[in-house]
Amino acid sequence: VLQCMKEYMFIVYFLISNSAKPNLKPASINMVYISVLISDRLSVPEDEQSVLLLDIESVITFYCKSRNVKYSSCLGWIHLLRPLVHLRLPRSDLYNCFYAIMNKYIPRDCFLKGRPFHLFRLLLQYHEPELCSFLDTKKMTPDSYALNWLGSLFSYYCSTEVTQAIWDGYLQQADPFFIYFLMLIILVNAKDVILAQESEKEEMLKFLETSPANLEVEDIEDLFSLAQYYCSKTPASFRKDNHSLFGSSLLGLKDDDTDLSQALCLAVSVSEILQANQQQGEGVRFFVVDCRPAEQYNAGHLSTAFHLDSDLMLQNPSEFAQSVKSLLEAQKQSIESGSIAGGEHLCFMGSGREEEDMYMNMVLAHFLQKNKEYVSIAKGGFMALQQHLADINVEGPENGYGHWIASTSGSRSSINSSVDGDSPNGSSDGKGVKSLVNKMTVALKTKSVNVKEKVISFIENTSTPVDRIPFNIPWPDRASLERRHVSSSDRVGKPYRGVKPVFSIGDEEEYDTDEIDSSSMSDDDQKEVVNIQTWINKPDVKYNFPCNEVKENGHMFPSHLLVTATHMYCLREIPSRKGLAYIQSRQALNSVVKITSKKKHPELITFKYGNSNTSGIEILAVERYLIPNAGDATKAIKQQIMKVLDALES
Repeated sequence: VLQCMKEYMFIVYFLISNSAKPNLKPASINMVYISVLISDRLSVPEDEQSVLLLDIESVITFYCKSRNVKYSSCLGWIHLLRPLVHLRLPRSDLYNCFYAIMNKYIPRDCFLKGRPFHLFRLLLQYHEPELCSFLDTKKMTPDSYALNWLGSLFSYYCSTEVTQAIWDGYLQQADPFFIYFLMLIILVNAKDVILAQESEKEEMLKFLETSPANLEVEDIEDLFSLAQYYCSKTPASFRKDNHSLFGSSLLGLKDDDTDLSQALCLAVSVSEILQANQQQGEGVRFFVVDCRPAEQYNAGHLSTAFHLDSDLMLQNPSEFAQSVKSLLEAQKQSIESGSIAGGEHLCFMGSGREEEDMYMNMVLAHFLQKNKEYVSIAKGGFMALQQHLADINVEGPENGYGHWIASTSGSRSSINSSVDGDSPNGSSDGKGVKSLVNKMTVALKTKSVNVKEKVISFIENTSTPVDRIPFNIPWPDRASLERRHVSSSDRVGKPYRGVKPVFSIGDEEEYDTDEIDSSSMSDDDQKEVVNIQTWINKPDVKYNFPCNEVKENGHMFPSHLLVTATHMYCLREIPSRKGLAYIQSRQALNSVVKITSKKKHPELITFKYGNSNTSGIEILAVERYLIPNAGDATKAIKQQIMKVLDALES
């Protein structure tokens, strides 16, 4: 193996040494710029500059050839090479160092609107939601100010001495994700200045982009200490779920291509949730909030989970507000009492079915709007929890994983009659998990005026033995779990509340639930790509309403609603192709059977489409849009619908 490596190194050195005339366009590598950079930043004597310039040119040329990539000055490779050139390494060693850094420490897709910057935004939101919200409001995305931070590992703006100090610490960490926390600390340190800024967007971006230039060598130790602290307060899923950002491209091809640009918040794996609250010490601990309907929660839930019925947010806002208040107080008391159910980090758990978790996503958005830090979502919801427990305990719940699941179904006496004295969490450690959770749930359901006081008292009473509740909900066998696919027909309980199937336009108090999963109708099909402005300028287009299409899972997509004399079109913008859009939907106006909005959320408009038959109206599709000027939009669409209906009647 060593001999093969030596032969390979010799070939590399030979190719680099003999690439005197790189096969690149003359203007591809700006040698004048490199020369100025070297002379200014490195104080290199003139007689050595030509050699260093040739080294840089050869390294970049060979890297482009071997990796089959095209060079661009915006990639920051010149700045990445600058600290290495300063070491006066042989050309082959220079290339190997450059290659190693590019491969292990520069994330893939490190360009404008790239995946690494969407991930950084989620990290910023997790720790500094107020700052993240402020930057979002100003439309200052991380790629607009941190592209050269990440692409050059800070060498773009920092002096050679500061860069070397940062790299010394960073490379010793051997953790490519640590750069995210260094970036986070730079923003956190500038937070007060950023929030107080009243200048134009361009000036603010310039301030942010150049902020690493203020670092001195003496600051690096504190920078790393703070970064370590924030790192310790971040779920491990941040790394594990995004490991394919770094390393060989072959690994990245197998990775889950989750669109981080549409994620509401950081996602945490159910395995980490289970492990985190068992460990001792200062690690990340989760306070799990189960947002499923009451009947699902009562049938079975994570034994340490607090229940918050997400339906209340729309059906009974005042009760929802009281529940949230109780939740936060319960979280505080559980931490103070040392309960294993306690944790600083709020993790919301849904069912795992997109159409049902839409309400949970609205609850998530509520907490994020309140600038609540440490907010995450359980990846895959309760379904993923079931799958994980089945995977790690093949032989059934009685052999290990039953203690993770609690149930509040049935009377209290029946539950107590089946208590098993021996609990994995036992009374010896004073952690009455199931008793704690069940009591909290009962207290919230009684609608007592003293809900808050009861919840607090139950949290504090953690010395009682744990109630061992038999696992009484059907557990899917391993084979069925592996082959089963989630579909829109998967329902638990009664998520549908009867709504009269009549054409109507107006507000409604309860959220309509006689819905079709419209995402399956078009998202996976081949869609036509069109020019947005060309379509807006079409003579038959009467109205254009910029909006956000809202999917069942809460994800939003910038779109345009175009209304003609007979149809309504949704054009979904393509982020990577400015000015272009997919034709997401095309609906006849005479197929609209209901348009609804919420009094609490008047800008969220729901359109339902269907056909009339002898048995009533059949709902065929449901679409939701967040429209800034919803009143004007719905008025115009209503008028056009009435014109179509009048024409059909006549």
